[in-house]
Amino acid sequence: MSNTDARPDEVACGASTFADVSTGVLHPRDVPLGGPRAIRVRRTLPQRERSMIGAWCFADHYGPHRVASGTGMDVPPHPHTGLQTVSWLFEGEIEHRDSAGVHAMVRPGELNLMTAGSGICHSEVSTATTDTLHGAQLWVALPDADRDTDRDFAYHAPVARTVGDATVRVFLGELAGDHSPVQTFTPLLGAQVDLAPRGTVAFDVDRDFEHGVLLDRGDVDARGDALGVGDLWFQSVGCDRLELVNRGETPARVLVLGGPPFTEELVMWWNFVGRTHDEIVEFREEWHHRGERFGEVSGYPGGRLPAPPLPNGRLRPRHNPGH
Repeated sequence: MSNTDARPDEVACGASTFADVSTGVLHPRDVPLGGPRAIRVRRTLPQRERSMIGAWCFADHYGPHRVASGTGMDVPPHPHTGLQTVSWLFEGEIEHRDSAGVHAMVRPGELNLMTAGSGICHSEVSTATTDTLHGAQLWVALPDADRDTDRDFAYHAPVARTVGDATVRVFLGELAGDHSPVQTFTPLLGAQVDLAPRGTVAFDVDRDFEHGVLLDRGDVDARGDALGVGDLWFQSVGCDRLELVNRGETPARVLVLGGPPFTEELVMWWNFVGRTHDEIVEFREEWHHRGERFGEVSGYPGGRLPAPPLPNGRLRPRHNPGH
């Protein structure tokens, strides 16, 4: 998914106001994805208070959005560098096309992981049979040693497993004895957890990881912190247990994210992850002038998404919050 902000903020990974606490809740802001009747997404990462959870550097949650009563998703070809995109749906279907030649359907409960590396472009369009769109789009920053890797795409449909009062689908990393076969460039955890009404679940987790819990639906507490839809609860390193409670009478659903602190300096602007101002300028110019870095998407019936203007000042890299 593209960051379609007309004036995207510079995101320099810097000091966090949460740096001295072990847990906290980040609240999302609404961002339109498209025109006046567009899908609105709830963007929880990045924020000034905390820009990353491990290598997870971007989190959009959207829906349930009735396509029949508005527009669907139609994101024209747009570029990425230095990251991986994680597409995860709860409802609906999205057609993915990219400049690596991949044409795939994103469906509920199935991981689609696209690696941008040094440059890729892709389009995302909801299919004609989709009545409701509901899901999350997540980005993972690539470490410096791997950020110029080749374009790639991976698919995985995790098996649902019962753990206590929960159903767990592990799409990246390991949780509750289940392991995803998908390889990543830094250790990561990504899982969907569905909690029964009034249900509880506790997981043993890696104490060297930061963890986040993104609420999709329900009335969930994470270590006593109540979450609203689109909220992201985080837990710093040093904790080896993650406990979730569904306080409501209806089922609840969350995404659990994790990874060791990402300590490299980053600059994020629009759809690019880089290390310096000059890199971001170069990426934008290459996209604007249709340079070879990003390639072309075949089969999309329209033009490319133009890059917004750069801010007046220089983009400044800083280290990841709290480290």
